[in-house]
Amino acid sequence: MAVDKTQVLTALRAIASPRGVPLADAKVLSEIMASDGKVFFSINVDAKEARAWEDVRAKAEAAVRAIPGVTTVMVALTAERKPGPAAAPAPHQHSHGVKPVAQHRPQGAPADSPMSKQAAIPGIGSVIAVASGKGGVGKSTTALNLALALRDLGLRVGLLDADIYGPSVPRLTGVREKPALNDAKKMIPIVRFGLPLMSIGFLVEEETAMVWRGPMVMSAIRQMLWDVAWGELDVLVVDMPPGTGDAQLTLAQQVPLRGVVIVSTPQDLALIDARRGIAMFDKVNVPTLGIVENMSYFQCPECGTRSDIFGHGGARQEAERLKVPFLGEIPLHMTIRTSSDAGTPVVDSEPGGAHAAIYRAIGTEIKRQLVGAAVST
Repeated sequence: MAVDKTQVLTALRAIASPRGVPLADAKVLSEIMASDGKVFFSINVDAKEARAWEDVRAKAEAAVRAIPGVTTVMVALTAERKPGPAAAPAPHQHSHGVKPVAQHRPQGAPADSPMSKQAAIPGIGSVIAVASGKGGVGKSTTALNLALALRDLGLRVGLLDADIYGPSVPRLTGVREKPALNDAKKMIPIVRFGLPLMSIGFLVEEETAMVWRGPMVMSAIRQMLWDVAWGELDVLVVDMPPGTGDAQLTLAQQVPLRGVVIVSTPQDLALIDARRGIAMFDKVNVPTLGIVENMSYFQCPECGTRSDIFGHGGARQEAERLKVPFLGEIPLHMTIRTSSDAGTPVVDSEPGGAHAAIYRAIGTEIKRQLVGAAVST
């Protein structure tokens, strides 16, 4: 049964705003996206009133979920401060770090702790992020093949595609189906290659532009972390969007990350952004598990001549300079590209090949770090 915006607005008129006005008429709703049983929208209010609106957000989500034909609901509360004179900093506070998120801390949490909302995801032993300072360096391909390598090393592994604006996992895995809901109203991840997978790309069409503000992105990531029936996993690999923004901060502040893998090409421009990524995660106390140099070199399949298209060795040198592990070099190779585009990642489609061996070597080092950290805690 198709669900349209009119049905959603009708359901929302039964919800009263804090001022007693029906929510649908309160002029706080974003554009409502309703397609194939999936409904997404945000409630935009002033930050000073955010606490009063949180109960309204929860009631709105419940009301829309009750509409026949609705399978997925995502309602974000966008709380923005109106422009005004900057408040003077309180004594002993500093402007660096990630202080702005402290205003959302739960009662009783230290005012200066951006990690005050961290909570482990039930059933998941470790959460690791695969990140990059910029796009186009092959981060998603690396994340998927790394997850498969950890699977081959005997771990129970899941993969979360946290890139809301540009999800790649549906194409990389060849998944076109939509996740269903279990009796607890949690999304059931799609299983492929023995990995439970979740991506916003499973919920929207491939060509859909996700024109969402930061709070909507943060809400989506939170839902894909806690409102998914992940089951029992040793490791959840999170494919992060490029950059150092809302998604990265949300993940670091919501779950206790065991560490981050930084993916870069050897090119100086990519390495500059990789440094920024490492610095950001360092500020939120997330250790760097290591740096991967992707597209490290090109070896001609016809003549065997090696070409360092983007330079070579830059990531290794950067790892040495920053005193973090260097995890390995992945070549620029047609097989990796074609297998990724076909939805048959190379670690699974050519498990005995040289490229799969490189990813497994990287996975072996990451597993060693995770096991060591677990033993020491």
